[in-house]
Amino acid sequence: MLHLLYLVGVSAFAASGVLAAYRADMDPFGGLVLAFAASISGGTLRDLILNRHPLYWTHDWVLLTVIISVGVATIVYLRFWSLPRRSLLVVDALGLAVVTVIGARAAISAGATPLAVIILSVLTGVAGEVIRDVLCGEFPPLLLREDVYAIAALAGAVCYLAMHHLGAGANAAAVVSAGVVFALRMGAVYFGLHLPRPRQFRERGAEG
Repeated sequence: MLHLLYLVGVSAFAASGVLAAYRADMDPFGGLVLAFAASISGGTLRDLILNRHPLYWTHDWVLLTVIISVGVATIVYLRFWSLPRRSLLVVDALGLAVVTVIGARAAISAGATPLAVIILSVLTGVAGEVIRDVLCGEFPPLLLREDVYAIAALAGAVCYLAMHHLGAGANAAAVVSAGVVFALRMGAVYFGLHLPRPRQFRERGAEG
């Protein structure tokens, strides 16, 4: 179940990489490069920090096949049909939700402390998006433009950790926590939600 869920998240990030490349007017090869960068960067960073070798994707041919297949399928889709509005944000939110939860699970399995689990979970979720946007020449990356992004991942990580300590099953904890991340991220996208910013506090102080 968890591996299947992870393949869903990786597929979403692979598609988001191609969509980002399409918006940046890259060629198909650039799309595949971004598909891999978005899909495996977060997990690679997590495994390097945890000193886990070999890296998870180097011996998982199914994972690599899924990334290539989804990347090529997305490229073909964009060749014949137009890019749906907000499609990148939706698939990115799905990838963030699933990969964040898988990151939490991997950190717990490695015996990390609760705080380290949360940090590694968030890093796993957001690293691929940051690298994807940097390669596209987008600065600041989505992570820094949208404050309800890392916070959504943080909420999902805390939810998973709490359910794990309460004795919930791994599958139930993964589904619920991924749902929390996805709901928060999409709620922020569709309702324009964000945290108060320093400028807003200054403006309110000036009005008072």
